[in-house]
Amino acid sequence: MCGYVGFSDNINNKEQILTNMMNTIIHRGPDSDGKYIDDKVALGFRRLSIIDLSEVGSQPLFNEDKSIVLVFNGEIYNYKELREDLIEKGHIFETHTDSEVLIHSYEEYGVKMLDNLRGMFSFTIWDKNNDKLFCARDFFGIKPLYYANMNGTFMFGSEIKSFLEHPNFNKELNQEILEHYLSFQYSPCEETFFKGVYKLPPAHYLIYQNGNIEIKRYWQAEFNADNSHDLQYWTDEVEKIMKESVKYHKVSDVEVGSFLSSGIDSSYMACLAQVDKTFTVGFDNNQYNEISWAKEFSEHIKVKNISKVISAEEFWDNISQIQYFMDEPLADPAAIALYFVAKEASKNVKVALSGEGADELFGGYNFYKEPLEFQGYNKIPLPIRRVIGGIASKFPKVRGFNFLVRRSKELEERYIGNAFMFDEKEKDKLLKNRVATKTPQDITKPFFDKVKNKDQVTKMQYLDIHLWMAYDILLKADKMSMANSLEVRVPFLDKEVMKIASLIPTEYRVHDGVTKLALRKAANKVIPQKTADKKKLGFPVPTRVWLKEDKYYNIVKEYFTNDTAKQFFNTEYLVKLLDQHRNNTYDNSRKIWTVFMFLKWYEEFFVKR
Repeated sequence: MCGYVGFSDNINNKEQILTNMMNTIIHRGPDSDGKYIDDKVALGFRRLSIIDLSEVGSQPLFNEDKSIVLVFNGEIYNYKELREDLIEKGHIFETHTDSEVLIHSYEEYGVKMLDNLRGMFSFTIWDKNNDKLFCARDFFGIKPLYYANMNGTFMFGSEIKSFLEHPNFNKELNQEILEHYLSFQYSPCEETFFKGVYKLPPAHYLIYQNGNIEIKRYWQAEFNADNSHDLQYWTDEVEKIMKESVKYHKVSDVEVGSFLSSGIDSSYMACLAQVDKTFTVGFDNNQYNEISWAKEFSEHIKVKNISKVISAEEFWDNISQIQYFMDEPLADPAAIALYFVAKEASKNVKVALSGEGADELFGGYNFYKEPLEFQGYNKIPLPIRRVIGGIASKFPKVRGFNFLVRRSKELEERYIGNAFMFDEKEKDKLLKNRVATKTPQDITKPFFDKVKNKDQVTKMQYLDIHLWMAYDILLKADKMSMANSLEVRVPFLDKEVMKIASLIPTEYRVHDGVTKLALRKAANKVIPQKTADKKKLGFPVPTRVWLKEDKYYNIVKEYFTNDTAKQFFNTEYLVKLLDQHRNNTYDNSRKIWTVFMFLKWYEEFFVKR
C-alpha cells in the first residue's frame, strides 16, 4: 500500500517538481520512496511496506530490459497463482512482490491482464517502447486515481493535492460540482472540485499516447438473480466465498487487525479473519458509542479490543486537517470517526480489515426496505399519488408527509442514493448563482438505465455501488486510513464475492423487514444472534447534538457569515437553517454539515494554500 505521482511533459527541473509532488503524499508511504525520470515522463512513489519488506520490492519497478516501468498502489491477492502462471510462460522474477506480477502480466497479456486480477489497485505503467502510459483502477474503486491534462502536461496520481505542486497546474474551483455536492454530500461525477481534474472511474483503464487520452471500462457489476435455489443454499454460498475472500485479504508480511463496530459486517469479518486485535471508537454519549458492544464481542471471539473515546474538542479540532487529507469536500461525519479509528489502529498494525461494501452488495441499508413496504399504496394511480404528494410537500418534513412525497414519484425521480441533502428548490434559496447544467437525476439516469428491467431494490443497490460506495464510502476509507499510513482492506469488495452476491434473489437480500438476509444467516453461524440481528449504525457521530451547543453553533455561524460563504451562498438562509436546528424546529444537521464541510475544505485549498 502506498501512493504515487507522475507527469508527462518536457518541462525543466523535473526532479525537483517530482520531489515536491511526492512530499505532499508522504503520509501514504513513509517507509521509502523512489523515482524514475526520462525525457518524457517522471514517476514518483511512496511506499508503505506490506508484502516483501526488502528494498528489492521498492518502486518504481522495472522489467528485465527496463523498457516497462510500474508504479502501483494496492494489493493483488491472487498474485502467487498469477506468478506461477507467468513463470511457466517463461517470465523471470527478481522479487516476491505482487507489483512485479503486474509488470509481467502486462508483457504477456496487455490490457487483458486486468481480467486476471483479484484485488484492489491503482497503477500506472510506462511502456517506453510504445511511448504509452497505461493506467488502471480496480473493480469497485477502492484505490483512487486522478488525472489532469493542463498546459501541455498530463499529470496523474493517488491524490489531487500533489498536482498543486506542478507549475503547469491551474487551481480553479469547479462550481458545477459544488451544486451536485450539495445534493449528494459528495462529488458524484468523474469531474472533481478542481476544474480540469478527473477521477478515473472504477473498473476503467486509461491510455495516454501521442497526447490523446482513451478511457474504457473493462469490468461491469451485474445483478442476475438465480431463483433456482433456496435460502439455505445462498447462506452456504455466502459463507464459503467470504471465508475464501478473508483468507486472501489476510495475505501479508505484517500483522493484520480489524476495525470493529457493533454491527454484523465488521463483526463477521473479525470473526472469520481471527485477527489478534480489533479497533473501535465512540463518543462520550451513550447514543453514539459502540465501544461496549465491540468489547463484549471481542471477548466472545477472544481478541484484544483497543478503543478510544473521541472528545468533541478532538473531533472539531481535526476537521480542517481531515478535509485537506480528503482532497475533495465530504459531508459524511463518519469520515472523521474513521480518521480516529485508523489513527488508533496505526499505532499497533499496518493493515486493518474493514466491512465496507457489504450493504451495497448484499442489500443492507434500511432504505432498501422502502420499496417493499406499504406496497398497496402503489396501486393508487401515479397521477393521483402526485397530487397527494404535492399537497404533502407543503407540510413540515415529518415521517408521514415524507412518505407521501416520496411515493408521489417514481424511484428514478426520488432516489439519488443513500444521502439526499438539498433539492433543487432549496439550492435556489441557498446559492447566489446556479451554474449546473445537470440535475441529480441526470447524473443517476445512466446507472438506472443499465438496470431498467430490474426490481427496485436491485436498482437502488446498483446505483449505490457506482456512486455512494465509490465516491463516499471508499473515498473516506482510503483517505482516512492513508492519512495515518494504514492499509485498509475490504474483503466484501472482491469480484468473486460480487459474483455470488449478484446471483442472490432479492427476497434473500431484503425480506420481511430484514436486510442482508443471506449474509445475516451466514454470519449467524459464527457470531452471537444479537450481533447478527443488530440494527446498522456504522460510526454514529453526534453532530446534531453539538450543533445545538453554543460553542459549536457559534463556530459554524462564523463560517456561515464569513467572506467565503458570502461568495457562494445566501448567508441569511444558512443562518436560518442553523437557527431552526438549534431551536428544534427542524433537524437540519446534515444540511448544515454539508455546507460547513465545503467551507472548511475551501479554506484549506483556496485560502490557506
